[in-house]
Amino acid sequence: MTTTTFDINKHLHKLLRAEPFFAAISRRINKIPTTAIPTAGVRLNPESAQFEMVYNVDFFNRLVEDQATYLEGLKVKERKVFSDKHRLDDGTVDPYVFIRGVILHELFHIVFGHVTHRLPEGGMTKRWNISTDLAINSNIADMLPPVALIPGQGVFADMPLGRSADWYMKNLPEGEGEDEGGEGDEGGEEGEGEGGEGGDSGSTLDDHTGWGGDIPDDVREMAEERARQIVTEAVSEGNSRGWGSVDHGTRNKIIDSIRTVVNWRAVLRAFVKRSQRADRRSTVRRLDRRQPYIWSGKRVNRQAQIAISIDQSGSVSDSLLTAFFSELDKLAKLAEFTVIPFDDRVAEDKVYVWKKGEARKAERVLCGGTNFDPPTQYVNKNGFDGHIVLTDMMAPKPVPSKCQRMWMTSAQHAANPYFQTNEKVISIEDR
Repeated sequence: MTTTTFDINKHLHKLLRAEPFFAAISRRINKIPTTAIPTAGVRLNPESAQFEMVYNVDFFNRLVEDQATYLEGLKVKERKVFSDKHRLDDGTVDPYVFIRGVILHELFHIVFGHVTHRLPEGGMTKRWNISTDLAINSNIADMLPPVALIPGQGVFADMPLGRSADWYMKNLPEGEGEDEGGEGDEGGEEGEGEGGEGGDSGSTLDDHTGWGGDIPDDVREMAEERARQIVTEAVSEGNSRGWGSVDHGTRNKIIDSIRTVVNWRAVLRAFVKRSQRADRRSTVRRLDRRQPYIWSGKRVNRQAQIAISIDQSGSVSDSLLTAFFSELDKLAKLAEFTVIPFDDRVAEDKVYVWKKGEARKAERVLCGGTNFDPPTQYVNKNGFDGHIVLTDMMAPKPVPSKCQRMWMTSAQHAANPYFQTNEKVISIEDR
């Protein structure tokens, strides 16, 4: 078979026009044709810490032939029905669905961190190969050739969809995917048998070499941070231009994977400490320890003047408002602060001081639109040292704050803010 008939860029262009999220991933990964592997794969270059997608041109050409054969078989035996999104204007199935499914499969390995994942005990085994493929393929089952391993199909009919590779690794049937002689499989290439729907339990769709085990720790850390940045930028693009075929559940998993785990208690303590204003004054009653009776001492009273603006607009649900007050109960153990209710204005007659150790119940005193300018202007005018805004983030970016400002919101809204800011945005959920 000739190696000049396949142009991966043509397929990437057609596929990724409809997949903005994956387009952002693809742009940041090098693509390298090779005959060193029989199929395709993604790997980490240990010299550059860059991600690469390698592919055998003959394999991709063969996928076109395999799909034509598969479609012919559908006429006599229905095994899989291709959805409308994979059909052309004339109603026929796009002849390159399998190619695009394999490309997405490779990009998913980057998204789910399989390339930099520390290999489980035993190293790169067929069992781990199978587990990582099962974690991906339930997301793109209608785009893959019959050899692909898919939860709920073939020998994996009893396996649920949408679990992690670690979960599948722990829950595969005993002996499933074990290597003959107990040696780890260095690859993960396509099986030689008939496969059938759901694939052969000993085969995987692509090549998994260049993963995990032999990557030095410093390179792994660099690559993990690079992967997180790649996915973070792709999430931003997905939020602005659309997520294509990525369903809501998978989208949330991806967002969770890039979210930095933050100890909100430590963040609040640090914020309060940084915001504290030193009130220094001389006093004859307090002597300078180093030069007593020569210099008077300094008495330092530290009292954080913290403003807590609570978004009470109509877009903030009662459950979120209750969660906000629950966080304030915890903050009240650390410091005294001023509560500023707002929607598209500040309810100045409802502003109050929440004293340290005091308990209060959630209350809604406003229910209009959202505007972050009024509470910011109120805080600027009254000389606070720090400003925390509890909100769903659903309003335009506000005017600058004269004191340090931090945003606290739900995990969902932290991942999908209405505006971008360099100020700290913290999820109030414990994780």
